[in-house]
Amino acid sequence: MGKKTDSQEAIFDARELGTGRVLILGVQHMFAMFGATVLVPLLTGLSVSSTLLFAGLGTLLFHLISKKKVPAFLGSSFAFLAGYAAIAPNGEPELLPYACFGVAVAGFMYLILAVLFKVYGASRVIKFFPPVVTGPIIIAIGLNLAQSAIENCSSNWGIALVAIFIVIICNIWGKGMIKIIPILLGVIGSYLVAAVTGNIDFTPVSEAAWIGFPVSYERTVFSLFTGQGTDGALLLSAVITIVPISLATMLEHIGDISAISSTVGKNFIQDPGLHRTLTGDGLATTIAALFGAPANTTYGENTGVLTLTKVFDPMVIRRAAIMAILFSFCPKFASVIEVMPQATIGGISLVLYGMISAVGIRNVVEIELDFSKSRNVIIAGLILVLSIGIHYSGAGALVFNLGSATISLSGLATGSLVGIILNAILPES
Repeated sequence: MGKKTDSQEAIFDARELGTGRVLILGVQHMFAMFGATVLVPLLTGLSVSSTLLFAGLGTLLFHLISKKKVPAFLGSSFAFLAGYAAIAPNGEPELLPYACFGVAVAGFMYLILAVLFKVYGASRVIKFFPPVVTGPIIIAIGLNLAQSAIENCSSNWGIALVAIFIVIICNIWGKGMIKIIPILLGVIGSYLVAAVTGNIDFTPVSEAAWIGFPVSYERTVFSLFTGQGTDGALLLSAVITIVPISLATMLEHIGDISAISSTVGKNFIQDPGLHRTLTGDGLATTIAALFGAPANTTYGENTGVLTLTKVFDPMVIRRAAIMAILFSFCPKFASVIEVMPQATIGGISLVLYGMISAVGIRNVVEIELDFSKSRNVIIAGLILVLSIGIHYSGAGALVFNLGSATISLSGLATGSLVGIILNAILPES
């Protein structure tokens, strides 16, 4: 037999650890994704219980489709926050199913790209989505969300600053697991300060049941098609607004799979292949959205845990997914999260939204994009100006009529479409 690689040693060790240690490793992975995953429903108005359920189920589905080879956890995607905000700006329960419909359709875009990867190969497809397009789109996503973060912080800047400082301190000076879960620690620290200072009403927690079903039919997409008065124009607007965001999230997926491959020492892009990982991620997103949960995405936080523990066995990730599913059936647990102060959410989101924009800047900087070329300046500039300008305009969207339907095209959707078209038609030289 040949010499084992580091990753092979780690996988072998994981199988020899025993049930107890594997469960502890699974808990660590669950908490690594937990802080960010539950923050998305808090920011959008979606159900925390449904979010945990479909994060777990989506992860298991992803592992099944990717031949149980890729140690990835699927949690809530922040990239779609701008889409939810465009359709249901205040988390209105009657509007969220429309936003979820748009996200469900966006999930099918993953399947289309997966087919293209399988048929044509990755390099021929990726050229239509270079960093000059995706970088500004990601930057605009973060900047478009900045106002909501400031508004939440304004409810109590003291509590918000506690969250911000904890995240910064843990991320910069933390060691080991503390450095991996700064968001979760920021939430816990700020939450405790708010509780001690009397800024939380725990009445909903005491009234919540210990066990309950995590999915409410009224919150699902299916509810739109069984009652009266479904707004067809709003459905179409949701699709046009939200689907372009998938261009950024699909590339984010490719980057995450590359990072996991590098961490583990195996080329998951070739085996099981991007067509399988994209299919798993896309189906998980579509199914979650149909049942009123946020879009899923592969989580970098869990890649950090892989790096920390050197245990790469996907079985550990699947244990974490099962734990998330079990927690989803406890309404009291979800209620503890839902009573979190707005200021805590604001402090955490202020950091996260800034990080989203910073990731877009990094995409542009790392490839040393040449902004001395007018072509690149025009593409990036129009994406940013259209995405941010339309978002903060009086209407908040570009409104036009298509037959008898009124279509609202968000700034992000407009900027994305213009950027993709210009990148395809403007000459390189």
